[in-house]
Amino acid sequence: MIKNYLKVALRNLKKGKLFSFINIAGLSIGMAVTLIIGLWVWDELSFDKYHKNYDHLGQVWQFVQFDAEKSSFNSVPIPIAKELRSKYPAVEAACVTTYNREAILGIGNKKIVKRGMYAEPDFPGMMTIRMLKGISGLHDMHSVLLSASMAKILFGAEDPLNKIVRLDNRADVKVTGVYEDFPENSSFKDVSFLAPWELFTSLDGYAKRASAEWDENSFQIFVQLKEGTDFAQISSAIKDMRMKLENPPAYKPEFFVHPMSKWHLHGNFINGENTGGLIRYVKLFGIAGIFVLLLGCINFMNLSTARSEKRAKEVGIRKTIGSGRKQLLLQFFSESVLVSFIAFMLCLLLVQLAMPLFNQVTDKKMAIPWGNIYFWLPAIAFCLITGLIAGSYPALYLSSFKPVKVLKGTFKAGRLASVPRKALVVFQFTVSITLIIGTMVVYRQIQYARDRSAGYNSNGLIEVTMRTPEIGKNYEALRTELLSARYVKNISRSMGSLTDDYGGTTAVSWKGKTHGTSPMFIANKVTYEYGETVGWNILSGRDFSQSFSTDTSAIILNQSAVQLMGLREPLNELVKLGGKDFRVIGVVSDMIKFSPFDQVKPSLFTVSPGATNVINIRMAAQVPVSSALAKIETVFKKYNPAAPFEFKFVDEAYAAKFSDEVKIGKLAGYFAALAIFISCLGLFGLASFVAAQRTKEIGVRKVLGASVFSVWKLLSKDFVLLVFISLLIASPVAYYFMHGWLENYRYRINISWWFFILAGAGALLLTVVMVSFQAIKAAVANPVAALRSE
Repeated sequence: MIKNYLKVALRNLKKGKLFSFINIAGLSIGMAVTLIIGLWVWDELSFDKYHKNYDHLGQVWQFVQFDAEKSSFNSVPIPIAKELRSKYPAVEAACVTTYNREAILGIGNKKIVKRGMYAEPDFPGMMTIRMLKGISGLHDMHSVLLSASMAKILFGAEDPLNKIVRLDNRADVKVTGVYEDFPENSSFKDVSFLAPWELFTSLDGYAKRASAEWDENSFQIFVQLKEGTDFAQISSAIKDMRMKLENPPAYKPEFFVHPMSKWHLHGNFINGENTGGLIRYVKLFGIAGIFVLLLGCINFMNLSTARSEKRAKEVGIRKTIGSGRKQLLLQFFSESVLVSFIAFMLCLLLVQLAMPLFNQVTDKKMAIPWGNIYFWLPAIAFCLITGLIAGSYPALYLSSFKPVKVLKGTFKAGRLASVPRKALVVFQFTVSITLIIGTMVVYRQIQYARDRSAGYNSNGLIEVTMRTPEIGKNYEALRTELLSARYVKNISRSMGSLTDDYGGTTAVSWKGKTHGTSPMFIANKVTYEYGETVGWNILSGRDFSQSFSTDTSAIILNQSAVQLMGLREPLNELVKLGGKDFRVIGVVSDMIKFSPFDQVKPSLFTVSPGATNVINIRMAAQVPVSSALAKIETVFKKYNPAAPFEFKFVDEAYAAKFSDEVKIGKLAGYFAALAIFISCLGLFGLASFVAAQRTKEIGVRKVLGASVFSVWKLLSKDFVLLVFISLLIASPVAYYFMHGWLENYRYRINISWWFFILAGAGALLLTVVMVSFQAIKAAVANPVAALRSE
């Protein structure tokens, strides 16, 4: 019986080649989108599960209150770790680490810049790193653990154990172990080496001093809780740890442990509340994938039910000779499942071809797990479920026909039979138009932020991190030589990058400051030439200058700082910073150093050449970039031979701030395009069927004098009306969701009416094009051929 069902299914596929193509194409595209999104969602949901202690690991964060709202930070005081280990029995382990930072690893003349961490000895065991060679401990102060890829870069095929590596040109360390690289979906994926915390404190005086300071917040603390311990419980216990000590700070820190299970997808906090994060995009695109699959299923439903009259006699004869409804249902479901499996084969090909592009857009390294049984079992279930969903309505509809009416020739589908099909078409285009509007809003929001002035000129500007003491000692000679040539216009130094906030301070006071408040300011330490090099915009006053000996006690404010301080005439006002008085000599435009979608933080600039770690170089506009870089590299290698010359373009670093939104926009754009393509495929098939069904009516109308335009209008108006209804439904739906998305940004667009008009016009245009092909074909056909059988 099953063999017979398959034969009939294959015959029907061959008989209706156009409809079979539309069904298989629509389903395969929908299944491909769903499969890709499914792999991506699984990758996101399994983030950090590489670590065996996943359910018991967390990171200490703190809420602080500088103004009306609470801010959240994952940098905390070092003494917390000791407190956790000694006074909280629920804590299995706690360790201090640096942030993932760049360092120079060298053997002989080979020097590589890679990212890694300095950590206390418990860190490898807590994170259950998988050792390939050697031991996992960090107890030896002069040891280092290398990732497998890092060991290969440094030593090739040689055994790296017990080899000596020069770390940051400051310490010789022995390789005591090699660990398996962290996977791409791990928070530590870029960690290429692990070095002892004890070594770091011996090299960094600030870290050594901060080890006993409760108000220095520059490092991370990870904890492992004992089995059965609740994160909320430990968070409640440590919340007021600092406030119970002497001299509690005015910013009122509240500590809590953020579970590893929430690091990646639930990393956003607003005013002391976890507001989610990337999880909203996982849900959003998961739902989008299901909807795109449903569009393909709807094509199958619509075309199968539309062709019901052609299969009515088959159903009648089968029922007459004894077939029950269950057998008919089984037949029709077998046809839909067969189509689903054929579509799945094509879907796998599409996914394999599309995966490189998807990986590029999402910055992933995913692949179809061909050899994984846990992929194939859900995949088979996926095919069956898709086939059953696609075939459910046609099977129930076709199997309900009355054999007497069918065989007497009195069966007609009736006018109401098309209502479900029309409703499904409206659903298809509602989804498509919603995705189109969403894509337009995302791209407009990105462009809106890009058009926002950054407050400096990033063109031709590069940054070089000062990784060794030599570059600081030789800076003046390096600067003189670079400026003497024509390929560099200016050069300066700063503490931290122009495109990132290095750190803040609350130790700021001024005349008129509200008592009891401790707002956060970004304190920027720069050299005299900084403003001219980066091209900032001075709104009032003047820039720093070596011509004024008093500029060592001068300060420049940005607009946000002036507004926060409430200074109407800021020039010559005194500002106390870190206990020292500074006189305001200038005000500059806000410079976007963090997110271009948020408000710029209040910032202060002072001259402090000895506290800088980044060199800013403005290249001459008339010199080709490649030539300028080659010459700059030569000079750097002359004065800093111990470090490789590495730089970053400021404009590229600034553009990277839009990466998440660009990914969302591209993904939404691809899904919208595929959704509208699948919908148009279905529309084309339905238009083809309607034109064929009304062939004789069109022939009569033409004989009676109907024009091509009137015939085209007759066949097109119903479809255009359906798309217009879809626009009316999609508009408020899209507005609701996109307004909610924009609420995540302080610097955002307003959703304008033209988004909806443009999306609707585009959908209507595509509808007219799809339907017109069949309508005009039917309108220009010879009516004699249509009426000959009469």
